[in-house]
Amino acid sequence: MALALAGAVSQGILWGIMVLGVFITFRMLDIADLTVDGSFALGGCVAAVASVNMGLDPLVAILLGTLAGIVAGAVTGLLHTLFDIPAILAGILTQISLWSINLRVMGKSNTPLLGVDTVFTRVSKALGISQSMASLLIGLVIAVLCIVLLYWFFGTEIGSALRATGQNEDMCRALGIDVRVTKLIALSLSNGLVGLSGALVCQSQKYADINMGTGAIVIGLAAIVIGEVLGRLTPGKLQAFGSRLTSAVVGSVIYFIIRAVVLQMGMDANDMKLLSAIIVALALVIPVIVERSQARRAYSKGGER
Repeated sequence: MALALAGAVSQGILWGIMVLGVFITFRMLDIADLTVDGSFALGGCVAAVASVNMGLDPLVAILLGTLAGIVAGAVTGLLHTLFDIPAILAGILTQISLWSINLRVMGKSNTPLLGVDTVFTRVSKALGISQSMASLLIGLVIAVLCIVLLYWFFGTEIGSALRATGQNEDMCRALGIDVRVTKLIALSLSNGLVGLSGALVCQSQKYADINMGTGAIVIGLAAIVIGEVLGRLTPGKLQAFGSRLTSAVVGSVIYFIIRAVVLQMGMDANDMKLLSAIIVALALVIPVIVERSQARRAYSKGGER
């Protein structure tokens, strides 16, 4: 059980990088970008092919996977901004096309990385630790680095314009901000993080598969909502931007711990998608019920006065 939980934590952190990407589009632009399912697998497929077929350094393979995600996000952004295709439909179109592209990239449905050097095997050998500990350490370092860089970026002029676009697009236009550019940057950055996460997960699990990103958007939404619920329950309510980014990664870890516990209890692995949907639904419904309950109590107290 302890081993399963340790693996869940390490996987939760690696997937948490993907959740940061989903956070940018879902919470900042109010877009449920379905490109994520395809760009996550794209990052893994490109990283696998770069390592196995091209013999490139694992760090270079991860970088290429990240760049591939950026390109995928840019395609969705261009479809949405240049041709006025609704964001959700643009994401669906890119996601569908990426399934075939991923198959073309690998030439087959999956690519094993057995015997191939990865960043995790390097760290494991260098520090004399297990693969799971190496995954946990690397994931933690990269996740913290991503959070710090995102916090810095969204404090810049461009980052502030991007955040403002999500808050009030009409006002941004009135102020002379080209919202098409900010949306394009946001979608590219988001899917770049998703591609990075896919490449890391690929090297961690030692294989890439064209279906490895299926349901990634659901996992991302679940992790975000779980993190936000946790923030509401925390004294002081974590509202600062840096805290919200951190809570997204923490939510991913909690999500994977829940999955690990449920599987250890004997749940059929085929029911995991149903469990994911239930977790998202509960995480969305519970805060609404709590807020309505608090509002009724406040109203009742006001009436008594």
